[in-house]
Amino acid sequence: MKKLIIISVLIFGFFYANSQKVTFLNEATFKANVWDFEKDATWKFAGDKPMIVDFYADWCRPCKMIAPHLVELQETYGNKIQVYKINTDKNKKLAQLFKIRSIPTLLFIPANGKYKEVVGYRDVAQFEKLVSSILKVEK
Repeated sequence: MKKLIIISVLIFGFFYANSQKVTFLNEATFKANVWDFEKDATWKFAGDKPMIVDFYADWCRPCKMIAPHLVELQETYGNKIQVYKINTDKNKKLAQLFKIRSIPTLLFIPANGKYKEVVGYRDVAQFEKLVSSILKVEK
């Protein structure tokens, strides 16, 4: 019985360690994980894998509608991508930096190169096409 418990814990730990979660960013964590705009005035990606950054607000209905899609994308692609969320009401400086005028606005950031901005609701299939075409990541 003890061996079964230990094996179960090890397996759970392996899957937990290898799963990615949608992560919420603030200005400090954005600079550390995406782009340190105070250090480099021009875009210089700080990440090590393709990512999606979702600019949202708690009161925004389309933002609420895509939230489960983003969780599903993170679960589907696992460690191949990272999904981040930024609350525009709490992080006004970041919203101004990217001139966010409408939400949801998502940045699709490939591992190399410049990001592409996508505004508005999309279903999971449309997001998967964007992941494939912009981020160059397959399931």
